[in-house]
Amino acid sequence: MHHAPSATALRSVVLRQLGPALIALLAFPVLTAAPGATEADELKLLREQIRALEQKLLVIERKQELKDAAAPPAPKLTLNDKGFTLASADGANAVKLRGLVQFDSRQFFDDPGLTNNGFVLRRARLISEGVLAKNYSFQLVTEFGGGSVSLLDANLNLAVSKALQFKLGKFKSPVGLEQLQSDAWTFFNERSIASNLVPNRDLGIQAWGEVLNGAVNYALGVFNGVADGASSTNTDFDNEKDLVARVMAAPFKADAGAALQGLSLGVAGSVGRGKTAAGRTGGFRTDGQQTFFSYNAATLADGRNWRLSPQFDYRNGALGVLGEYIVSTVNVRPGATGAKTELQNQAWQLAAGYVLTGEDSSSAGVVPRTNFSPASGTWGAFEVTGRFASVKVDDAAFPLYASAAGSAREASSIGLGLNWYLSKAVAFKLACYRTDFGFNAGAPAVSTTPVLRQDENVFITRFQLGF
Repeated sequence: MHHAPSATALRSVVLRQLGPALIALLAFPVLTAAPGATEADELKLLREQIRALEQKLLVIERKQELKDAAAPPAPKLTLNDKGFTLASADGANAVKLRGLVQFDSRQFFDDPGLTNNGFVLRRARLISEGVLAKNYSFQLVTEFGGGSVSLLDANLNLAVSKALQFKLGKFKSPVGLEQLQSDAWTFFNERSIASNLVPNRDLGIQAWGEVLNGAVNYALGVFNGVADGASSTNTDFDNEKDLVARVMAAPFKADAGAALQGLSLGVAGSVGRGKTAAGRTGGFRTDGQQTFFSYNAATLADGRNWRLSPQFDYRNGALGVLGEYIVSTVNVRPGATGAKTELQNQAWQLAAGYVLTGEDSSSAGVVPRTNFSPASGTWGAFEVTGRFASVKVDDAAFPLYASAAGSAREASSIGLGLNWYLSKAVAFKLACYRTDFGFNAGAPAVSTTPVLRQDENVFITRFQLGF
């Protein structure tokens, strides 16, 4: 195999080929300027001039070689369906720009008197990620959807090793299993109603990592603390913090080909203290994003809160299944004064997906073997999904802390969906949900909340661009 000569080698060849001619040209004035010189004198003078110029050429070549060696390698520029990446030649430093856009249509059925159908720009995000000096990585996520601009994530990660890393800033609290998955790659276009009982994004510091060759991963952190279903407002000037922990084990990970190789079992939880109205949930929402439970405006959190969530995730080829059970407690008062009561709310979900076209199911998304292309006769990948979920509010919440007439005590949901992955970056999701409501014994026959006067039946479509 022949290789093209380097730029330095080419320069060396050119200089050596042209050197004698250049030397003779430079020496000509000297020789002609010496009348009466003998032939021996001329040859001697010419040899001296040649040696001097050869030395100069060698010096010039060496300087150029050193300059080439000192020049840094050219950076690598990549643009594909995973985003735009600019990286140093050695990969130690990189910046990646990504985006996520989700355009939804919500169509509700059997909801007389409600005007809740329409199109929604569910998410529109600009995502910046990067790595510095191999061991430091960062993430910035700005949200433009929902009619306002907000900073969802802003964090720095320090990797001491795979077994020990530290994450600081704003990111997802490691409690809910489905909540930790990317917003782009959940089974359904909306997370289950069980996710109402776990925190979303919070400010804090977390130690995390993988041990036993990746068979066990853990997270342990201290956070400002947020209510169920809430995210941090980026400020928290009190002394009450939450301790959050999670451990997930894949006991059969090393058993190649085993039916249980893709099984992960874990438990997560948090403990802290909540105060004021910010310490209790602002409301629990249905799959259609309608509020079915909220506390009275005067109700305040005051005291210890804790959560516990056993959970599992299973992947076997085209099949994916996840499940989680959540218990969340909060201490509340009916106002600035009054008796304090600990309420215990519970939720669970079981969700599954099967990729009809045979690609692997993954919490990081389905990657089609072929992209959708009418010209080529390829259709991408198709996945069918199903889910059951339930939320039960502590009966002691009524009527002192929440209105029995305006809030449901229980919501049970069933969902069916079809996901079409046209490419890694483009997806079209269809899902229908039915949610049945249950009420406290003291609730009137007709709820004061229009949403709760009938069961929720909603059909949600989503066009998604994620790269």
